[in-house]
Amino acid sequence: MKNAQIHEVIELLEDACQQWNVPIVTEMTRRRRDPFKVLIATVLSLRTKDETTAPAAERLFAEAETPEAMLSLSERRIAELIYPVGFYKTKARNILEICRRLVDQYCGRVPDELEELLSFQGVGRKTANLVVTLGYGKPGICVDTHVHRISNRLGYVRTRTPEETEFALRRKLPRQYWIIYNDLLVAFGQNLCKPVSPFCSRCPLAGLCARRGVSTSR
Repeated sequence: MKNAQIHEVIELLEDACQQWNVPIVTEMTRRRRDPFKVLIATVLSLRTKDETTAPAAERLFAEAETPEAMLSLSERRIAELIYPVGFYKTKARNILEICRRLVDQYCGRVPDELEELLSFQGVGRKTANLVVTLGYGKPGICVDTHVHRISNRLGYVRTRTPEETEFALRRKLPRQYWIIYNDLLVAFGQNLCKPVSPFCSRCPLAGLCARRGVSTSR
């Protein structure tokens, strides 16, 4: 896919995605931009579906909405509140460690720089980029499995890992699309561009897609 075609791709995806739910972390920021909630909700969402993440985040934030309040909860209580998200015991431990550092080193404020965020326990590039983009509205590119898979499937990049995809997109993707790119491709990947046997017959991008790696489709 030629770089000039990305504008058409984004326009088609924006139109198609109006009928689909946005990722849960994005939905939260539409109500109120809160970097702490973005950080914690994204930690909860790792390897967990949105339908599980959303109620778990609501239960947790009902008891603690700030790092200081979170530290008043025990690791066991946090685990109870967030169950059954994936790796809930490990995430409960990481959440407490994150909150301790936020209180001790940052006066309870979530950092807005990628490298600082990456130094926190349990925070990878996907989480850090979401905090920067959705929490602070700063430029960044969040790459999960959907973004990595679809960017390669379209033929927009040729990469082997999500991290390689992030840096390739930073070089190639017009900056105006950096923040929205993740939301669009996640919704698209969850509903049409499935990992196995995507719905190519009703895809709005069919005429633009290189279909790399697609052996069967519907």
